[in-house]
Amino acid sequence: MASKVQTEALRWGIPLEEVKALGSRFRAFFERFRSKMRTRTRDTSQYGYHYISGLLRMEAKRNYASIAREAGVGEQNMQHFMSQSPWDGRGVIEQVQEEVKAHPAFAEAILVLDESAEEKSGEKSAGSGRQYNGRLGKIEMSQVGVFAALVTPQAWVWADGELYVPEAWFRAEKEELRRWVGIPDERRFQTKPELAWQLVKRLQARGMPFVAVAMDELYGRNQALRQRLQEAGIEYYADVPKDTLVYLEKPQIRTRKGKGKRYRRIVQGRAYQVQQLAHRGCGAWRRLTVRTVERGMLVADFKRCRVWVMYKDELRQEWLLIRRDGRRHTYVLSNAAPDLPLETMAWRKTHRYFIERSNEDAKSELGWDEFQALKYRGWEHHLALTILASWFIAETRLDWMDRIQRDPDLLETFQTDVLPMLSMRNVRTLFQAAMPRRQLSPEEAVELVIKHLINRTRSRRSRLKKQQLRESSLPPI
Repeated sequence: MASKVQTEALRWGIPLEEVKALGSRFRAFFERFRSKMRTRTRDTSQYGYHYISGLLRMEAKRNYASIAREAGVGEQNMQHFMSQSPWDGRGVIEQVQEEVKAHPAFAEAILVLDESAEEKSGEKSAGSGRQYNGRLGKIEMSQVGVFAALVTPQAWVWADGELYVPEAWFRAEKEELRRWVGIPDERRFQTKPELAWQLVKRLQARGMPFVAVAMDELYGRNQALRQRLQEAGIEYYADVPKDTLVYLEKPQIRTRKGKGKRYRRIVQGRAYQVQQLAHRGCGAWRRLTVRTVERGMLVADFKRCRVWVMYKDELRQEWLLIRRDGRRHTYVLSNAAPDLPLETMAWRKTHRYFIERSNEDAKSELGWDEFQALKYRGWEHHLALTILASWFIAETRLDWMDRIQRDPDLLETFQTDVLPMLSMRNVRTLFQAAMPRRQLSPEEAVELVIKHLINRTRSRRSRLKKQQLRESSLPPI
């Protein structure tokens, strides 16, 4: 006879017996990827198992040392596995992509491009430098990754990523540091939009099922990226600055010669900043209910019109889509088909929200921003195992949603039309109950405290040496 908790759990789509077996589910899941974490000479895949388990079970300080202690394995062994060992991180990501591609939940996904910046304390982490950190809202010593996420209202998962390496890293004086952190010799400087295009090309080549690409202003304003998407036949929704110039009427163009080249320029036509068209000249506003969300309904005002945009020496007509939320306006250029309904365009444009959820989940739920390694390979391996951990959560959620029907009476009980989906936080809570964290023995606790005291002692000694050097260089009083 089912217990009261078991009955209530099923009403909410949570199979209690399967929750108890989440550890077994995770082990079976990991076996599908284990071969990617072996090298030609060694099988170190157990460290991959412990690392992902640590990301899912721990709440803070998810770094190499802490995860190793949690698993009861050597810290140096874990560090070597993540930062030095040549196991196939790219292969892990590509196998996740194959499984995502085969899942019906992602058949109509939107591919969203974005970046995530993590604050760093020094310049020796691969790719770190003083650069804009969107989370902090200022220029700070940071390490930045460019990411592509496949998103739907039901599920979202990072599909791929690349570390942004600032141009300063490719100067001659940085050669020794580049080699020390392991940046590949063939790596060349690429802007963030160029890295984003590399991700799109890679995912398109692998047949990933996305119907459109959405991107924020940093990427959307890049004409070269938009043009490449157009040439590849990929529909896009690109946020652009409010002062972006467009034409309502097709302008006149003249071809001229100069310095041995032919180039085209606009000689007649009135240009508008897109912000001007929010108030006149771009159709009428329509209030749309874009989708149902946990906190109610996503309702916003939209308008659109066909505009002409100059791409170097090519004139192209596309959509200008404007969204209004109160006094805030968002401007989007899109190469969507002329007959695509406004409702469809609005629905696809608003998927950018889900990569913000993906990034936030990666940080708060999987410890992405707690990563502390210096090596380039460490960053790539951490990305692979973070993607794998997020796919385990997403696959589990989707499996339960597909097989276990929630009790429709809950809608009447709570007088609502939508029940919240299980979040990554919810599934992690269930996983933590199935695979509880090990407790330190008194001996392990003592060893940990002694190690901490030794590190503090060494730190003080180092500071004293620096202080003495500074004082010795001061002029006499």
